[in-house]
Amino acid sequence: MSTAPPAAPPLVSGRIRALILLAASLMLVPVLLGGNAGPAHADQNAPGGARPAPGDAWAGMTIEAHEGRQDAARGALLAPSGPQGIDVSHHQGTINWSNVRGAGVRWAYMKATEGTSFTDGQFDRNYTRSYQQGVIRGAYHFALPNASSGASQAQFFHNNGGGWSADGKTLPPMLDLEYNPYGASCYGKSDSGMVQWIRSFSNKIKNLSGRYPVIYTTRDWWVSCTGNSGAFNSTSPLMIARWSSSPTPLPNWPAWTMWQYTSSGHVNGVGGNVDRDVFNGSLSRLRAFARCTNENPCRVG
Repeated sequence: MSTAPPAAPPLVSGRIRALILLAASLMLVPVLLGGNAGPAHADQNAPGGARPAPGDAWAGMTIEAHEGRQDAARGALLAPSGPQGIDVSHHQGTINWSNVRGAGVRWAYMKATEGTSFTDGQFDRNYTRSYQQGVIRGAYHFALPNASSGASQAQFFHNNGGGWSADGKTLPPMLDLEYNPYGASCYGKSDSGMVQWIRSFSNKIKNLSGRYPVIYTTRDWWVSCTGNSGAFNSTSPLMIARWSSSPTPLPNWPAWTMWQYTSSGHVNGVGGNVDRDVFNGSLSRLRAFARCTNENPCRVG
């Protein structure tokens, strides 16, 4: 499991500070539009100047700076129908999971690791306390494909919380793939290179945990950085991040399983903003999703 957690940073000096640094750095460089012009993606949209501290990333951190948002007009608290979830990291500080469960949240993902050197300081507490309160929970890994191989990051993730058990209360491990908060948007990789990296991670975490990872991403990032690959649509469930009135599924994916519909939600038990998510199906299907595998499917009554 992860190392002993440091004291949780205040919200303003953590998540908001990192967003300010990211937004400011993006304003210092020109945004170059276009596809893959060579064997590797150019450093378009690469942050310059001040950058977030290593380990400070969270699911959705880079989306607003690159894609904007449309959820403000619809209201962050106007939740779509379906079992409600949240995703969290050390930026939320100490969470009261009893209150979260009482507010109607039925599932949650929490950051465990980033690259091969960072473990989230709140992960152990979040993972244990959420389980104790009956919240179906899982761990996620913030990918840094330019830092090390997919297999090595999968191993680090699994060693520090990224496991799975068929208890009906543990979600499959999740791989967070989004714009690089520390440099080139596609991490300097070609489309095929990125697909190879994801395959290396996916196969390793499947061998270690028994489940292929849920893939968290945005439509624009996936199209830009994998060439709209359909290589994982039969093995990995999709968590689509789109802060708008409806999800936009990936063209080569048959369906979305989870949808992160806002980053500015509010839930009793969590201080400040929190990412809000919804599962595409009933609560019984969510429980089956947590319990069953492609090799050992189960009937949903």
